[in-house]
Amino acid sequence: MPDAMVAAPGSNTASRTVQQVDVAVVGAGFAGLYLLHRLRKAGFKAIALEEAGDVGGTWYWNRYPGARCDIQTIDYSYTFDPELEAAWTWSEKYATQPEILRYLGFVADRYDLRRDIRFGTKVTEAKWDEATERWQLITDNGAPVSCRHYIMATGCLSAPKPPEIDGVKDFEGKVYFTGRWPHDGVDLAGKRVAVIGTGSSAIQSIPLIAEQAAHLPVFQRTPNFARPAHNGPAPSDRMSLLQGDRAAYREQARQSMAGVPYPQQTVVSWQLSDAERRERFERAWAAGDLVHILTQLWADQAVDVDGNKIVQDLIREKIRAAVKDPEVAAALTPHDHPFGAKRPCLDTNYYATYNRPNVALVNLRQEPIKAITASGITTAKRNVDVDVIVFATGFDAMTGAIRAVHPITGRGGKSLTDVWAQGPQTYLGLTVEGFPNFFMITGPGSPSVLSNMAVSIEQHVDWVVDRLAALRDAGFTTIEPTETAQAAWGRHMADCSMLTLHRLANTWYTGANVPGKVHALMPYTGGVGPYRSICDEVVSQGMLGFRLTGPDGAAQCNDGEVVRLQPDVRLVLNLLTSLNLPPIESMGALGAREFVNEFNKGRPAGRPIGDIVDGTLPVTDGTLRYRVYKPATPGPHPVVVYFHGGGWVLGDEQSDEPFCRDMVRRTGMMFVSVGYRHAPEHRFPTAAEDGYAATRWIAEHAAELGGKPGPVLVAGWSAGGNIAAVTCQLARDRGGPEIAGQLLVCPVTDCTFDRASYNDNAIGYFLTRSLMYWFWDLYCSPADRTDPRVSPLRGKVAGLPPAFVVTCEFDPLRDEGIAYAEAMAAAGVPVEQLKAHGHFHSSFAMVDVVITGVPGRVQMAEALRRFAGLPPKTSRDDETGQGQTSPGHKIAAAAS
Repeated sequence: MPDAMVAAPGSNTASRTVQQVDVAVVGAGFAGLYLLHRLRKAGFKAIALEEAGDVGGTWYWNRYPGARCDIQTIDYSYTFDPELEAAWTWSEKYATQPEILRYLGFVADRYDLRRDIRFGTKVTEAKWDEATERWQLITDNGAPVSCRHYIMATGCLSAPKPPEIDGVKDFEGKVYFTGRWPHDGVDLAGKRVAVIGTGSSAIQSIPLIAEQAAHLPVFQRTPNFARPAHNGPAPSDRMSLLQGDRAAYREQARQSMAGVPYPQQTVVSWQLSDAERRERFERAWAAGDLVHILTQLWADQAVDVDGNKIVQDLIREKIRAAVKDPEVAAALTPHDHPFGAKRPCLDTNYYATYNRPNVALVNLRQEPIKAITASGITTAKRNVDVDVIVFATGFDAMTGAIRAVHPITGRGGKSLTDVWAQGPQTYLGLTVEGFPNFFMITGPGSPSVLSNMAVSIEQHVDWVVDRLAALRDAGFTTIEPTETAQAAWGRHMADCSMLTLHRLANTWYTGANVPGKVHALMPYTGGVGPYRSICDEVVSQGMLGFRLTGPDGAAQCNDGEVVRLQPDVRLVLNLLTSLNLPPIESMGALGAREFVNEFNKGRPAGRPIGDIVDGTLPVTDGTLRYRVYKPATPGPHPVVVYFHGGGWVLGDEQSDEPFCRDMVRRTGMMFVSVGYRHAPEHRFPTAAEDGYAATRWIAEHAAELGGKPGPVLVAGWSAGGNIAAVTCQLARDRGGPEIAGQLLVCPVTDCTFDRASYNDNAIGYFLTRSLMYWFWDLYCSPADRTDPRVSPLRGKVAGLPPAFVVTCEFDPLRDEGIAYAEAMAAAGVPVEQLKAHGHFHSSFAMVDVVITGVPGRVQMAEALRRFAGLPPKTSRDDETGQGQTSPGHKIAAAAS
């Protein structure tokens, strides 16, 4: 291995006297410096152990040509001290490595931090001592360290990935690594220089190397998306926001999704015309802001394949325009991952560099490297003689610096390497079960690399130091997460990963760049602000998920799961709570209808489908409105009769339009949504009888409506699920129409309120117990509530059409839906159930808001197709991850 890959070991001749401290920190970059400052202020005796010769962390090592941050430096800065902010002015929008290193040195000097840092010192072993309840550290330079608390501030991108190519040691020229660039610089003038890799460090360095080198072959395995930084002074608009109200600006960053104060976009791609989308894109392209183009184009760009593809295609146009050779442009154009699923790069003249006569692109997909020889690089097609090889092959991200720097042994001899053998397991990305008093700053399981690291570092450091102070003040000596909490955090991480398109890319976010490393999405994808609120919730609930111990058997353990809801459901419910809306039942029926109608006006109607036709149909004593939603494909199509939710009181044939459109797209079937009559004007059994009458009429007029004659299907959500279930019973008992299948989504099936789900979910989940009482009282008198036309669970359930029943974990109606499915199954009816973990009553109706509802809607659609005798619809990779849709297959989510 070339010497450039490792720092020179320091002397180990110092006294072996153990250095006793309260806290030992590994690393002296952004995180380590702020930790020392906070720990000192909190009254802890602390020391930092740093392998490098000075402060800076990744900015100490990464000195390659063109090294810059990719977050604007007004945001990529400490915010804990207003006087520090006033004392330092950045010279550029994106500061260079030397300026960032000077900044960190300035901070170290301002707070006199170097006196608590042992430079040139690497920890070679760390063991938890059960008897003393302390970590015992062995170093390669100087005294061992004994500490009560051990904190890894090693950074996420600080362990360079060694080359995986045979013959590196045989090369007789110079070898350099972007992550360990010589501090005195490298003269490449007139040299033949090969760069291997086209990640961020390569994209930044290649244009500058090309200006010096006589010849520059670039060896690329996988192209990445890059966009121009347009570097220069800090943008005046951002500076005005910051200077206008610095405190508000910083707080917005802390509560944002990415750690930069941009608003959450609400407009989705299909609401915009081609011209509007292009205008937004061109504005973002000109802004030269990575967070802007990742978050501000349209709301669905990071969660939806179609919305993301629009961005991809626009960037591909830019690449083709910048690179003169069409073959080279094609090779530089990514097609294997969504935009943003890998960390996009900021560049300065990167694509234009390939127009230079001294630069050549070697496409390793067509001619992989066979070996490195004494004189250069041999591919499957040629030998390339070079004087210098620059490896820009990236890092063993996030876990590499923690696990590879030294062995870490926790309680009972547990090895962190063994514990993480199948991927990192953490609680909050901060702690690991079995490793007491051990903390990680921006570790795996936290927002870290998917955020503005400066904001995430400060939040982690503040949280950890505040917890250590509280632990000390309460008389406890150890803190450790529970197995339950850690496992639940892993499930929450998996739930969060379903919100984004990161799972569709092989990237260092998942460890895919390191041979043999288990693939797992390591950063938390739920957002900076939501993550912060979760950490605060852990504290407010008495250190939920942690076990604390102290002298004389003192102990505290508040075990449990801090997040049980799906991440987007949590956001929706928090938003509803913040609105301080009065209870719907307090508005009266007319007021509630007006409120719901206004609420629905603010949501997207749903994606384009085929024709939408309104009409009326006759029933006893009146008519009902209906709306037909047709697929874009030629018909006729099987017909699904749909009944909206609203407790028999609210809604109409249009109120569940997003759900109907979504199901039409997924099923390829025609939905006819029925506007049945409402209570209190039309009490029981009007809604039930309207549902049956409408179904019979639609079945008889299917061809006229543009549908396929024959059996129809019925579907409904909430009270609409009740009407669909009742309609199936009435059709069986009244001689038709023939119904091929039923989809019941969170249905009302019984009048009993004493099931556990009514008590467990009585408040806080929008559909409350008191709201259900109100619905029942308006619709049906107590004397009639056992009638099967309102409580189908009380009726005969044999001989019904096959059913797909959906229930949600946090729904008062959960248990009665499960009971109805079980009763039908016991009576011989073919039944499938979807018990939606982490969802609430409205999850599946909130299309394109609750993205984690997509897998469920995919399963619903496939069930309807099976009931109609249709083959499985060809699934898209964004919905299944594998292009499969067999029943029971666990479908990965993305809006699509």
